Amino acid sequence: MAPSGYRLTASTGIHKGDREYQQDQVALLQHPRSNGCVLAVVADGMGGRSGGRKASDQVMMTAKQLFDRYDPKTEDAAAVLLQIVQESHLVIKLTAISSEQEPHSTLAAFIINPGGDCHWAHTGDSRIYHYHGNTFVKRTIDHSYVQMLVDKGEITAEQASVHPQSNILMGCLGTESDPPVGQHFITKMRSGDSLMVCSDGVWHYFKDSEIGSVLATLSAREATEFLIEKARSRARGGGDNLSIVVVKLEALD
Repeated sequence: MAPSGYRLTASTGIHKGDREYQQDQVALLQHPRSNGCVLAVVADGMGGRSGGRKASDQVMMTAKQLFDRYDPKTEDAAAVLLQIVQESHLVIKLTAISSEQEPHSTLAAFIINPGGDCHWAHTGDSRIYHYHGNTFVKRTIDHSYVQMLVDKGEITAEQASVHPQSNILMGCLGTESDPPVGQHFITKMRSGDSLMVCSDGVWHYFKDSEIGSVLATLSAREATEFLIEKARSRARGGGDNLSIVVVKLEALD
């Protein structure tokens, strides 16, 4: 399941938090024909009880279909991720026509190829984090109202995390206009690297440095369990749905 010469360990976690229903969806898929190629996806659905779940379901279905068809030897992972975003957006918009709800969803996904390169894409405020050991390397930048205020210098990142309008998105899947897409490329994953993709129900409760410490000291499974448990306790009974994938790369002895 890992690039040549490495061992890849991974875990997923999902919890409905303090909400009545689960609108998040999460998946970690191993490529059906290409050993060492994996796709991780998180979708945070919005739009009424069934609308949000329909939207996140559509993301998962689209991602699986396109990843199954993907050939790492001849195709570009970045283009496949962009296709997943665009096709999910279109399918969710078509779903909206036949339902009374307004289904929307975030999307955050990465593909690790057999050669060890990694591509990611996101829209909305579900995030992807890259760490080496406990050192923060990079994360996605949210397509949100408070992030726009941070970019303009009107508020700090610390103020953004407690801002009353922190849940307002500037773009996601299923909206009238095409979704904004953030993409990134890691040339070569290294031993000691960790990737985490999660919904805002998880990341909202942690500083980047805290996540780094957790990923460096715990196994992938322990990290997903700990982060969900800690986010639940910090939410104090007001927590959103939570979904998370953690992938760790270690060199074979």
